[in-house]
Amino acid sequence: MSKKQIFLLPGEMAFSREPVVLATLLGSCVAVCLYNRKYKFGAMNHYMLATSQQGDNASGRHGDYSTKMLIRMMCQEDRDVYNLDATIIGGGQVTESLSSGRSIGANNIMMARLILEKRKIKIVNTHVGGLYGRKVYFQNWNGNIEIRKIQKSEETAKIESKKRELSRRKIRVLIVDDSKTIRDLLAKAIELDPDLEVVGMAEDAYHARELFLEKDPDVITLDIIMPKTDGITFLKKLFVYKPKPTIVISTVAQKGSKIREQVSAIGAVDVLDKEELKLYEGIEHVSSILTAKIKRAAAMYLKKKTKEEVMDI
Repeated sequence: MSKKQIFLLPGEMAFSREPVVLATLLGSCVAVCLYNRKYKFGAMNHYMLATSQQGDNASGRHGDYSTKMLIRMMCQEDRDVYNLDATIIGGGQVTESLSSGRSIGANNIMMARLILEKRKIKIVNTHVGGLYGRKVYFQNWNGNIEIRKIQKSEETAKIESKKRELSRRKIRVLIVDDSKTIRDLLAKAIELDPDLEVVGMAEDAYHARELFLEKDPDVITLDIIMPKTDGITFLKKLFVYKPKPTIVISTVAQKGSKIREQVSAIGAVDVLDKEELKLYEGIEHVSSILTAKIKRAAAMYLKKKTKEEVMDI
């Protein structure tokens, strides 16, 4: 006989004396499944954070509140906690940042353990951590739990691998602009940030190609109007052969311009009119605008384009 299914969203919990399948989808969130082995019923929660943050009201989104409420729901039917078996699920590190320290998932797992152990509820099983999500199906009438791993997409995995690498070193930047004055100013502004370094400066696309192959930068800043080969042609070749996060910085890339739309369509991750940088206000001001954009760009994952695709842009 098929059983009713209840799907839990983040912040929700469910209890039933009737046979039901309690289901949810977890990433860094955690679900605690409680099963009363004597009377054959169960409950499950799904919380996002270990504790409430300053200014937040405690709710089902928070592990300390949610797990205590879950236990209370079960004990209203049977006060003997020794009849309860607990399973902790989730807490995967499915997203990563450049910061260090305990992850959200790890904090969520720890909170479930602390509360269950304090109430002397037996933890019979855990399925926690890892670099993947989980689909959970808990049969509350017999305590059986089915867990299906959700693997990351290739794109997500590559982005996170890139972030891990960047966290161990400086972000390498190649500046391409035909004006030495602009190149020097951008270089000084970029290197005000200790997480960034300028590995090369090119006055045209030919020199840029040489430095690109030699230095393998993480991010390129690119002018449009240059001698020999213009920046649009260079950008098209870049995305056909080896895409690289590129921030176009050019006086001809004003907001609403066709060139701005064109370079964005080719694949530029950001576009700035030099006027937007307000170069006359000094390198500190330029740095405050540009370095944040470079850091965001460095972690992006880009796909190659065909010659036919870029020709039509």
